[in-house]
Amino acid sequence: MMMAKKQESRLPIYNLVVVGLSGTEKEKGQCGVGKSCLCNRFVRPSADDFHLDHTSVLSTSDFGGRVVNNDHFLFWGEVGRVLEDGADCRMHVVEQTEFIDDQTFQPHRSTALLPYIKRAASTKLASAEKLMYFCTDQLGLEQDFEQKQMPEGKLQVDGFLLCVDVSRGMNRNFDDQMKFVTNLYNHLSKTKKPIVLVLTKCDEGVERYIKDSHTFAITKKNLQVVETSARSNINVDLAFLTLIQLIDKGKGKPKIIPYFEALKHQSQLIASAKDRYEWLVNHIVKNHNETWPNVSRRMQTSPEYKEYVFLEGTGKAKKLFQQHIHRLKQEHTERRRKAYLSALPLALSSLVSELDEIEHLSWSGVQKVLESKKDFDHWFVVLDDAPWEDTPHLDNMEDDRIPFDVLDTTAAEILFDAHLEHLRNECKRAQMRHEFKGKLASSPFVTPGKPWEEARSFIMNEDFYQWLEEPEYLDIYNRHQKAIIDRAKEDFQELLLEYSELFYELEVDAKPSKEKMGAIQEVLGEEQRFKALQKLQAERDALVLKHIHFVYHPTKETCPNCPHCVDSKIEQILASCFPAQYPSFGKSHITDAKVDRINLVILGKDGLARELANEIRALCTNDDHYVLEGRMYELVLRPIEGNVRLPVNSFHTSTFTPHGCLCLYNSKESLSYVVESIEKLRESTLGRRDNHMAQLPLSLLLVSKRGVGGLSDIGGETAQALISQGQQVAIKLQCNYLEPSSPGTGYGRNVNEKQINQVLKALLETRRTSTFRSCSPPAPPLPPCIRDFQQDQSPEADLRIVMCLMCGDSYDIDQLLAPFLLPQHCKPTSPQTSGTSVLLEQTIGGHKLTIELSLLSYHSSFATRKSRLVHGYIAVYSASRKASFETLCAFLCEVQDIIPVQMIAVGETQIELQDSESARELLVQGEELAHELEGRFGSIVCGHGGVVGGLHKLDLLEQFFTEVLEKKTIVEASHMYESMAEASSTNENVYSPHCGSPSPVTMLLDSEEDMEASPPYHDGTLTSHGGFKLPDLDSGDTFSVISDLSTFENKLNNKVPPQVRPKPSVTFDLRKPSFNPYVDGVSHRRSLTSNVTWPLGGDYDPSDYAEPMDAVSKPRPSYEDSIYSVPHDSTQGKIITIRNSNRIHSNGGGNGSDSEGDGSSLERRRKFSAARVKPRLYRDRSKRLGKFSSFRTSFSIGSDDEIGTLSRSKEDDVSPLKTDITNEEGEDPKKRNILKSLRRPGKKARPKPRHSISKPLESNYFGVPLVNVVSFERPIPVFIDKCIRYIEATGLTTEGIYRVSGNKAEIEGMQRQFEQDHNLDFVEKDFTVNTVAGAMKSFFSELPDPLVPYSSQEELVEAFKINDREQRLHTMKDVLRRFPRENFDVFKYVMSHLNKVGQWNRVNLMTSENLSICFWPTLMRPDFTSMDALTATRTYQTIIETFIHQCAFFFYNQPPAESPTGLFGQPGPMVPCGLPPSPTAAPSYCPSTPHFTPLLQSPPHSPPQSPHSAPAEPQTL
Repeated sequence: MMMAKKQESRLPIYNLVVVGLSGTEKEKGQCGVGKSCLCNRFVRPSADDFHLDHTSVLSTSDFGGRVVNNDHFLFWGEVGRVLEDGADCRMHVVEQTEFIDDQTFQPHRSTALLPYIKRAASTKLASAEKLMYFCTDQLGLEQDFEQKQMPEGKLQVDGFLLCVDVSRGMNRNFDDQMKFVTNLYNHLSKTKKPIVLVLTKCDEGVERYIKDSHTFAITKKNLQVVETSARSNINVDLAFLTLIQLIDKGKGKPKIIPYFEALKHQSQLIASAKDRYEWLVNHIVKNHNETWPNVSRRMQTSPEYKEYVFLEGTGKAKKLFQQHIHRLKQEHTERRRKAYLSALPLALSSLVSELDEIEHLSWSGVQKVLESKKDFDHWFVVLDDAPWEDTPHLDNMEDDRIPFDVLDTTAAEILFDAHLEHLRNECKRAQMRHEFKGKLASSPFVTPGKPWEEARSFIMNEDFYQWLEEPEYLDIYNRHQKAIIDRAKEDFQELLLEYSELFYELEVDAKPSKEKMGAIQEVLGEEQRFKALQKLQAERDALVLKHIHFVYHPTKETCPNCPHCVDSKIEQILASCFPAQYPSFGKSHITDAKVDRINLVILGKDGLARELANEIRALCTNDDHYVLEGRMYELVLRPIEGNVRLPVNSFHTSTFTPHGCLCLYNSKESLSYVVESIEKLRESTLGRRDNHMAQLPLSLLLVSKRGVGGLSDIGGETAQALISQGQQVAIKLQCNYLEPSSPGTGYGRNVNEKQINQVLKALLETRRTSTFRSCSPPAPPLPPCIRDFQQDQSPEADLRIVMCLMCGDSYDIDQLLAPFLLPQHCKPTSPQTSGTSVLLEQTIGGHKLTIELSLLSYHSSFATRKSRLVHGYIAVYSASRKASFETLCAFLCEVQDIIPVQMIAVGETQIELQDSESARELLVQGEELAHELEGRFGSIVCGHGGVVGGLHKLDLLEQFFTEVLEKKTIVEASHMYESMAEASSTNENVYSPHCGSPSPVTMLLDSEEDMEASPPYHDGTLTSHGGFKLPDLDSGDTFSVISDLSTFENKLNNKVPPQVRPKPSVTFDLRKPSFNPYVDGVSHRRSLTSNVTWPLGGDYDPSDYAEPMDAVSKPRPSYEDSIYSVPHDSTQGKIITIRNSNRIHSNGGGNGSDSEGDGSSLERRRKFSAARVKPRLYRDRSKRLGKFSSFRTSFSIGSDDEIGTLSRSKEDDVSPLKTDITNEEGEDPKKRNILKSLRRPGKKARPKPRHSISKPLESNYFGVPLVNVVSFERPIPVFIDKCIRYIEATGLTTEGIYRVSGNKAEIEGMQRQFEQDHNLDFVEKDFTVNTVAGAMKSFFSELPDPLVPYSSQEELVEAFKINDREQRLHTMKDVLRRFPRENFDVFKYVMSHLNKVGQWNRVNLMTSENLSICFWPTLMRPDFTSMDALTATRTYQTIIETFIHQCAFFFYNQPPAESPTGLFGQPGPMVPCGLPPSPTAAPSYCPSTPHFTPLLQSPPHSPPQSPHSAPAEPQTL
């Protein structure tokens, strides 16, 4: 009952007793059967709480202590477990044993005197204040352990665990044990308590003992057997829980697990816990210097640590930690060893890099050599303690020096052997490289540009293959190729300079013809330096074109010696001598802060721009900064690949103002895209005041396709063609052509850093120039000739002399110029004069005179021969350079023989002048040439590092100065008459190195499509002012100029005429003594002088206006024609030039050459007769000069791309000249063949009437009579109707409409598409307004007869002469009514449209006057072969203007309108009702009476609808 009450109140507590063999050593052997270990493992299962040693031999005091308490049993305490069914249970564990006295070795006497077998079977146990037992160490030290007492009263035993030791026990017989166990079991069974047979120490068990135990259990009926191992914690809990289940049948039937199965499970559990613990240690412990206390403290809370310590104990956990630390140290030591060994080869290479020093030594001897080196302590450290692994140096990570005792290892010796072998191999490879380079240098088979595959068989041998790797010998070959290619290019450039006279005689320009290129190749073909580039024809042709560009466009940038052009050197010298006068040549006045940012547009098609932008960005820093010449710049890139007219592809945005543009191409298509884009850009800015975008610096670059290493991989012919086309485009665009990558260099990118630097330097130079120019406040603008006249005034100079120097000469220019720049007789020019000039004060003939000395390169001096007054030339050449002397000869060819010349040969040393054979030969040639020219010759020495101030003095030039003074008058007279001849001749002035004298004719001055550009810079030092005044001229010499020349470019047939405005009359008064006819040396156009009278009023700017002839083309004039600039709109943007005088063009016509046939020849002969001088050229005096002069007459005087020839009827007039050319004495047959190949057959003269250029024959719409494309139902041609509809819908506000031409290719494409489909939708095709406008004009220009019939034109001119305005208008209206019906309908339709366009003039800038200027040549096309038609051009234009402005009167029966007030004047005609108001119109109104409604009234014979409306069939724009 008491038990039941307890169970109701709390969980039951089971009292379990562990029994087994006990007694003295004689009875149980040297060790017990494992009862205490079994109890220990069950009660305290943690490995740290488990003790293997539990002795039963105790002292009397221990036996009497509170733990044993004089009893032969131990109370192990209370323990709880969870059964399989999840129920909790509590147990008291008691061990029945027998304690032996350590003195008598007999059982201690206790209160119970019964033998062990009877005591063990006792079912009630009691012991007052008995403490719980932990271990043997507790005895006597009970206060150090937890003190928990055994429950008071008697414990009722609920079951027994009978232990049988199945191990091989020492001094114990298993059979005796079984007898004891059998006797004990018999006593236990009498208690009727459950019994479990526990086999202990199964980890050491004997199989027979185990079997016998199981046999014993079987004989005892249902005795449960559990195999355990307390040490391994196998089935310990199972034994106790099985007994609980036997005690309480409700706990379920016990399930006994075999020992080995339980062992496997426990082993897996321990292994898993170990793995997790090791992971934890690896994760926490990274340093081999960690200690166990610190680490274990950090792991206390980790479940991995707790689990492993529970299963295996702290000792094993610590052991695993120590093993990990040992492993870390080994790994660290090995890393350090590898680091030391990897650094050892570097140390050996640094300290003992010479093979001869160590080849004969052993490794120990080498170690001694190492210790003797001064850098030994940098690489090695000698440690006091050994080995190095146990020293603090191991953990000193900041010291990476190699411990010297590492060298004692085998691995170090192996590394030394490898180093020794490496030195031997390197010595051999160096020998092979040297031999390979020598073989390349000496082999005649290795020529510039030869691929390796072609050269290898002549060079390679087995030794080269054995000792040199393929990348190595390929690199050597590529480097050698680059060196010989660069050298060959330099030699070829020198060859071109040596043939300077050839290039100037051929008069090459922007587009050299195939004949001229063939002539150059034929002349140079036998030269070895020409043949050296046979494998690199593309590069050779590029060099020729580049040189042609230099000859045609000589600047510092195009100079072959750039950036060391002699002009730049002279500027530096003058800036150092006179910094105040020449600040622009220095850098002190440049504000670099304003060029810290570079905005660069990259223009390229099909991804070229984006790819190159990425490559350039890769060269920048992380923040898009670029380092150039040691300075940081912010580089902003804008790649553009689409239509530049779209806002998204605009060059200029609100946040981006470009400083330059890099244009890329890799095909013909991409090159065409570049040209079209630049054309569109310049079109959009043409005529504007802020046309800085038109002057944007450009650079053109040929790039290879993506992934291609060099241009040689593109293909020889393709690369040659692309380079040639790009060079020509660069010349026409006046842009810089970048040198493409050379083959063999293997650039990995499309562009190299050198090319980028070249582009950016050019942009910076441009910006710095503009920055300097903007430093001073701007002055009011002056006409060009007034500015130049004032600039060139140097009244203090009595003589003007030019000193010419050759770029690239090796002598010291500083020493050469030092005597001229001495302060006692040299001073800077006045502030009004710019350029590289100084003033010299010299006493000549007893008079103290001032000489203006201009210091120029030869290429800068060529222009001065034509346009500037020069009293004498000092021609300097290098005595060691043939090109220098040949350039001098080319220069003198075109100099008048009346101008004194002083030749100076310069050598670097006196020995060079005396001993060098080539120098002596050039000296002799110079003396002979000076003798032939009756000039003067001298030689001086100016070597680098020579005497400051030079070894020469100005006394050397005293006789030359005297001669210059003597010939001053005749030189000035000659220059005056040449200038007068040009001033009184034609307006045509095409720049060429050999300009002829134009013919005199009074006419309109107009632009030319092919007027070539002049050099972008000029020295500005040589003046056309002389010490004389022009004589009075007859009144007949006064002439009126209606318009000024307006130069513009024409590229790829896209004509862009300038903005058109009405032109006032300009009068030149040649009779005034102060007038000086002047040809601008920069622009090579007729400039207006200070005696020009402009009409009052308005903001007239001559550069903003042009005649309609600016929009039409003209071919080059033939030999015997006077020049008339004739508008001819049918050719779409050209000027036709007609010459009528019987003048034959001859050499140097602009500087006093034989031009007796021109209109002023009689007057000129009279003037020269008075001066007793007939000037010739020096070429006529010397056989040495003019050796290529015959080439000049082998070509037409036209441009290379529009070569004209003599007509058949005129050939007889020039036959003597041809005879002289072809039958020249001693002429080389080879040269005769070249000249023969250069001459083109004569062309048939064009018929006199100027008809249109018709479309191909298959066209059945364009170029056919107007009557063929109209009908009664449709009086307006479909094409014209569509064009006007489209323009009025989209283009009325387009600035410069009908003035700005459309793209010719787009116009032709539009016409072809319309030919195929008359229902073509202009909106869908997205044609530009200018393209549609140009196509409309082209339609009228291609008509066989003009829209205004020839029969009516003379009547209109006569009617226009009527003074009375009203009568004049009615007479013109009568003439208009007599037009053919189809002409009247279309003319009315077009005039109404133009009237509407003019109403929007405040937006589109096109007034009636401007529209008439653009349309009258198209609509009337008079015959300009008659002088009457030529002089009536203003009348024709005014007639068309009247029709446009008085449209309402002529076609809609409205009263005449008021006369227009001019561009941007008062508002024009009222806005028609139903139309959007124009910006210039007054508020629109619609009165009830009929009013003027142009373009809303149907044309005659059409249905009652707007002329824009379609007929029955649907029409699209």
